[in-house]
Amino acid sequence: MKKSVLNLCLLLSASAWAAPVDVLSPDGRLKVVSEISDGRPVYSVTYDGKSILEKSPLGIKSDVGDLSSDMSLVESKRGQVSKSFDQDKIKKSHIEYKANQLITTLKNRKGQALDIEWLVSDNDIAFRYLIPCQGDTGAMVINEEVTGFRFPKETTVFLTSQSDAMIGWKRTKPSYEEFYITDAPLDSPSKFGQGFTFPALFRVGDDGWALLTETGVDGYYCASHLTDYKDGVFSIAYPMPEENNGNGTTAPGISLPGATPWRTITVADNLAPIVETTIPWNVVEPRYETMRPARPGRGTWSWIVWQDNSMNMDDQKTFIDLAADLGYEHILIDAGWDKNIGYDRMPELLGYAKSKGVRPALWYSSSGHWNDIVQSPINKMDRPIVRKKEMKWLRDNGVECIKVDFFGGDKQETMRLYEDILSDAADYGIDVIFHGCTLPRGWERMYPNHVGSEAVFASENLIFEDIFCEMEAFHATLHPFIRNSVALMEYGGTFFNKHMSRDNKSGWKRRTGDGFEIATAVLFQNPVQNFAITPNNLTDTPADAISFMKEVPTTWDDTKLIDGYPGKYVVLARRNGNKWYIAGVNALKTPVKLKLDLSSLGTVSGSATILADEKGKDLKAKTIKIKNTKSVPVEILPDGGFVMIAE
Repeated sequence: MKKSVLNLCLLLSASAWAAPVDVLSPDGRLKVVSEISDGRPVYSVTYDGKSILEKSPLGIKSDVGDLSSDMSLVESKRGQVSKSFDQDKIKKSHIEYKANQLITTLKNRKGQALDIEWLVSDNDIAFRYLIPCQGDTGAMVINEEVTGFRFPKETTVFLTSQSDAMIGWKRTKPSYEEFYITDAPLDSPSKFGQGFTFPALFRVGDDGWALLTETGVDGYYCASHLTDYKDGVFSIAYPMPEENNGNGTTAPGISLPGATPWRTITVADNLAPIVETTIPWNVVEPRYETMRPARPGRGTWSWIVWQDNSMNMDDQKTFIDLAADLGYEHILIDAGWDKNIGYDRMPELLGYAKSKGVRPALWYSSSGHWNDIVQSPINKMDRPIVRKKEMKWLRDNGVECIKVDFFGGDKQETMRLYEDILSDAADYGIDVIFHGCTLPRGWERMYPNHVGSEAVFASENLIFEDIFCEMEAFHATLHPFIRNSVALMEYGGTFFNKHMSRDNKSGWKRRTGDGFEIATAVLFQNPVQNFAITPNNLTDTPADAISFMKEVPTTWDDTKLIDGYPGKYVVLARRNGNKWYIAGVNALKTPVKLKLDLSSLGTVSGSATILADEKGKDLKAKTIKIKNTKSVPVEILPDGGFVMIAE
């Protein structure tokens, strides 16, 4: 009898809240509608009244119960969120975030509850599941998220595939290093049948754009990706069982009450809000304090061009000297230093760097038990006892940054390793760059000493295969709209060698101009930039290009998209202090002639300095007059680029 009364109460409550509930952005243009359809929670999204997402599924399935079907909406609460913070590692240094909040409470017939929290700002949606204790049950394994994204059928996609597990170099994948499809049909299959990685960009015909990703992922959850398009929906997918050599579970386990990471959707009728979004950082908070702020800066890096044979004392001193000549703050000493130079001689090298005013960063493998990596040091970062011992040695020898490589997985166990490395490093005053890794999901703000992550086809691929040289410009026009729009991106580019080799005569030939290469130093955002400049470039590269690379910043106060289309061309402006750096590159086979509207940059007027690729001419700085900020003419050659500096 009591059970019947409970069910009746739930049904009566549900009938009172059966109507859809909506939440709008502060400007009223973006709208989310949440409702129950045949017992299943769904949501839809419109922008200026135009459909961006049609009714899409919500909910989770767990070992405790199914919270995706036979559900009723029993309560909704509304509020506002306002936040102001400074952040020196992302595309803007000061953030003002205002969003309208909606929390809906759902229950199934067993009385098991699930809250869904929505935050809707002017161009961004963030939502997550809040899971209360289920009676006396205080722990849950979430076996599946039903969360999906149903786009209108005219939508085209800009996506990169999730790799199979345990393939690629030394069985280290997935590592977010696959090719993109662009403007492809909605039902385009992924390369491996494993779906697509975040972030994911969608063009909804002529009605708008949407960028999907997630943020707030830490050691309490796994990272996720999108399934292939099936039954009209892209759904959330968890890691594959084979990742990290089978170590760890695919389904995250959480304590109750608990919360999932945020799924985010950036929506607009143009690409500027996509490029300029700060939603991955707006909804997270720092997890700890560090003894000092992170140290952004520029660095040299022998390995990227001179490769493994450069890992010796003399060559590393040469690149320390190069960093000093360029006025750079860092040098990255890559894999094999422990064997080729040795722990006993490293204090000499590190002392030499200190004498030159250059801070060294040392490379490490993440582990040795879930891949076949032999590059060393290995087995120094995967367990706390040996890791803390190593970090004490680093601190005692003046090393303030490490680069940890070859993770290859998105399981909860791997997320814990990322977090543990960052946390331990913070205790020893060490900044961390990740390579061969997952997409950082809000980590720039969550972990104050996180200063870089690869998770992209980065510069090393230009050395390995000619196809990457052929596609360098194409990839460069994608990253500002997709990969680099949601997280820092440790690319390691700006090549001046004409050939991808130490002698600058052999190896794959660079297709891009010097103006293109300096433009990527602005287009690709990461607080620690390790550039591919080599000692010979000081004399065989146009002097104005080197002068620019001596002054280019790596942190930015503001970012604005000026023009572009992913896969074709892009013009982006970043501000450092009172200087705007406007950079553009072209992936098309014909020149792009533009009249740039720079009025959004504020007081830019008068004269500006421009360095641009010109046919048959070396790169040279020129002064131009800006007569009309709404119409500044530029021409970008195929595989070419430019940088304009204005105040």
